[in-house]
Amino acid sequence: MKPYKKSDAAIAALAPEQFRVTQQSGTEKPGTGEHLDNTEPGIYVDVVSGEPLFASSDKFESGCGWPSFTKPIENAHINELRDVSHGMVRTEVRSAHGDSHLGHVFPDGPRDRGGLRYCINSASLRFIHRDDMEAAGYGEYLDQVEDC
Repeated sequence: MKPYKKSDAAIAALAPEQFRVTQQSGTEKPGTGEHLDNTEPGIYVDVVSGEPLFASSDKFESGCGWPSFTKPIENAHINELRDVSHGMVRTEVRSAHGDSHLGHVFPDGPRDRGGLRYCINSASLRFIHRDDMEAAGYGEYLDQVEDC
């Protein structure tokens, strides 16, 4: 497995919106994220550390305005924290190694797929198409990617 970590170089390479979302716990406007309507097979990795976070086979259309997933690729790559900002009690989702703010998880996902909805900002993700996963070092996750 690759060593996944946050680096100054990765932070410096972020676009302003990626920095605001991942480093300042921002939220992109609903319906604007580049990965919202992506239906290609592959995985989504942390834009900062490269750690694998979500598979396209676990993505679903929730109607919330952000990419939604039923589960992470590996629980070890996700930290869930209590978030009481904005007058709400929510569960924030952060990448374990990159410590990037990703979004939030809610208990209103598809019941037949575990009941969770990981509501994730596109700005925190980089998509690796299935055809490129082996060359990019993510071959061990190919079995988690199905045709969409």
